[in-house]
Amino acid sequence: MAAIGIDYGTSNSEVVFFDGNHHSHVKLDPQVKDGNKIRSSIFIYYPDELPTPPDEIVEAKVAQLQRTIGEQIEKEKQRFYEAQDPNEQQVYSDRIESLRGQFHDRPGLQKRAIQLLLKDLTVQDLSLKQLVETGTFAFGEEGFRRFLATPEKGRLIYSPKNFLGASLDSQQQEAFVGMIAKQLGYFRECAEAQLQQAVDTAVIGRPVKFHGTRGETGNVQAINIMQQAAALAGFKHVSFLEEPIAAAYRIERTLATETTTLVVDVGGGTTDICCIRLGPESAQPEQHNNPVLGVTGKRLGGMECDKNLVLKAIAPHLGQGLSMQNGLPVPPTYFSDMCAVDDIPKLTRFFSDEYGLEIMQTKSIVKEPELLERLLIIQEEKLSARVVNSARMAKELLSSKAQITLPLPYIEPDFSISIDNQMLALSMKSWLSKVIRLIEECLAQTDIKPEVVMITGGMSLSPILRDTLSNGLLAGLPLLENDAFNSVCEGLAIQACRVSCADTPR
Repeated sequence: MAAIGIDYGTSNSEVVFFDGNHHSHVKLDPQVKDGNKIRSSIFIYYPDELPTPPDEIVEAKVAQLQRTIGEQIEKEKQRFYEAQDPNEQQVYSDRIESLRGQFHDRPGLQKRAIQLLLKDLTVQDLSLKQLVETGTFAFGEEGFRRFLATPEKGRLIYSPKNFLGASLDSQQQEAFVGMIAKQLGYFRECAEAQLQQAVDTAVIGRPVKFHGTRGETGNVQAINIMQQAAALAGFKHVSFLEEPIAAAYRIERTLATETTTLVVDVGGGTTDICCIRLGPESAQPEQHNNPVLGVTGKRLGGMECDKNLVLKAIAPHLGQGLSMQNGLPVPPTYFSDMCAVDDIPKLTRFFSDEYGLEIMQTKSIVKEPELLERLLIIQEEKLSARVVNSARMAKELLSSKAQITLPLPYIEPDFSISIDNQMLALSMKSWLSKVIRLIEECLAQTDIKPEVVMITGGMSLSPILRDTLSNGLLAGLPLLENDAFNSVCEGLAIQACRVSCADTPR
C-alpha cells in the first residue's frame, strides 16, 4: 500500500509520492501539458434536464395547486346555485366533478407540480447539497472550460477549500464532504493508476488557520469535513500537516547543518508562517521531531490580491466611483459583492434578479450608464469568476512585465484595460502590510532568530512581495531557493513516507 502527499490548495491542487529517495508527481489534469497541478475549482453541471425537485418542494406545490382547485370548486358551486336553467346547472355540476377529480388525483397533481417547478427552475435555485447529490462533476481545465462555454448549465465552486472554515449549516457541510470526496477520490484513482499499486494513506496539507472568521471552531469544522471526505474517497489512514512545516521538510534535505529557518508560505487562500529548526539528521525518513519555534497563519492569500486588483483596476471601468443624481456614489458593495467568488451567500445574492433590478435602477440615475451596463452584464451572465480569473492572469503577467493590456471581450466586444506595475503595487499595499504583521507575530513567539528564510507558494514569485520582504523586515537574511509550486506537496509526501515507515512492521 502506498502513501501520498496531497496539497489541497485554494487555487490548485497537487499529489506527490515519495519512496524515500525520489519524488514522483502524479499527473492529475490530462488537458494540461505536464499536468501535475490541477485547478481546485469544481464545475457541477447538468448536461440535459435539471433533477426532479425534492419531495418537500413538490408536495408544497401540490398543496398550492389543491388550494387553487379548491377555490375554483367554490366559485363553480356559487355559479351552480345562482343558475336558474337546469341545463346550465348541469354544466357547473360537471365542472365541479371534474375539479374534484383533479383535486384527488395525487399522481396527476405531482406530475403537474414537477412540470411547473421545472419550467421556472434554474441551477441557481438548487441547494448545494442537491447539486452535489445529483449533478455531474468536471475537474480541472475540463470543468473550467465547460463553465466558460455553458455557465447556465451548472455552478462553478471557485475554491471549495475557502469555505471549509466558514459558517455552514449541516446540509452545507454534508455538501462539501460529498464534493471534496469526489475530488480526493479522483486524486487517489490517478495516483493508483500511475504508481500501479493501491493507495490507502494520505498526508493532506492544511493552513495554520482555515479561511473564515470562526477561529478554532472553524478549523475543527474544516478538518472534520476533510477527514470525512477522505474516508469516503477510500483512504484508510489520513493525517494533516501544516503547509509551512511541509515546505520546511522539503527544504531541509538541502541543508548541511542544523539551521533555524523561517518559512513564509504565501498561497492562493492563506499566508502561513513557521520558524523551525531543520537539519540533515531530521531529514531522514524515520525522523520527524523538528522543533517548531513559532507558527501562525491567516487568510491572506493570492485570491485577496486578485480581488483587490479587480477593485483597483477593473471596477472603475464598470461604474465604481460614479455619482448618482443625489450626489452619493454608486454603492461600493456592488463591486465587492461582484468579486465574492469565495462567499456563496454573497455571490448568490449578487446573481439574484432583485440585485440586477437594483443595478438597473441605479444605471438610470448616473451620468455614464454605459459603465454600469458592463457591471449588469457581469451580474446577469454570472461572470464574476471570469473577472477574478482575469485579474489573476494580469497579476501573473505583471510579474515579468511593466505594463499589460488585459482583454475583457466576454463583458463587451473590444473591451480591454491597461494595467501597470504601479497599479498592482498600489492594490497590494494593504495586503502586504498584513503579511508583514503576520511574520512579526510568528517571530515574536520565539527568542531564537532565524538564520535563513524560505519564501514559497504561488505568490512568492511576485517581485513586489519578494522585494518588500527582502528590503524590509527580512533584510540581510539569506534566501533559500526552492520550488515555489511544489515544495509544500513534496514535503507532504516526505511526511507520508515517514508515516508509512513508522506503520510498517520491522
